[in-house]
Amino acid sequence: MIHSSRFSCVLDACVLYPVDVRDVLLWFAHFDLYTPKWSKHILDELKNVLIKKGMSDIQAMKQIQRINRAFPDSMVRNYEPFIENLKLPDKNDRHVLAVAIKARADLIVTNNLKDFDKDYLKQFDIEAKSADDFLTDIIDLNHEIAKQAFLTMVSNRANPAIDNYTMLNILRNRGLSKTAEYLHLLI
Repeated sequence: MIHSSRFSCVLDACVLYPVDVRDVLLWFAHFDLYTPKWSKHILDELKNVLIKKGMSDIQAMKQIQRINRAFPDSMVRNYEPFIENLKLPDKNDRHVLAVAIKARADLIVTNNLKDFDKDYLKQFDIEAKSADDFLTDIIDLNHEIAKQAFLTMVSNRANPAIDNYTMLNILRNRGLSKTAEYLHLLI
């Protein structure tokens, strides 16, 4: 059940960028709607994307440090022994499943669903969902808290400050169309 911080999810690097998607995911986690999990490998992938998108190495590292400070219990370690024996269509995604197994996560949040075969994941009692589907599930089960998390996220936005409806449009443009529509109904 997606309704508490006991529900844990591995956040794949592809949902930690762009920042707007990451912000929604992390604000929902901040409001204890679930517990995020990741690894050094996942955060290294994020760092590489941030640098590729124009951040300096120092700026990217500061982003990663902020994420880790905000969620100090989210870093999963010692998952590497699982990687070698996992069989996924893209070998480069095995580390994500290994993190989920080690963390005993309920879900992998990824936008690369084709790389995480449902039947294969079942043997580990793990599912994979897109960020949009995951967030709409959370909203569906926790209307008021999700609304509060979203409104708090928007009110904390600076450089530039934006309103709720501008943020909803940004989320739509970032692939979170169902999430944006659901939140729009609530605010």
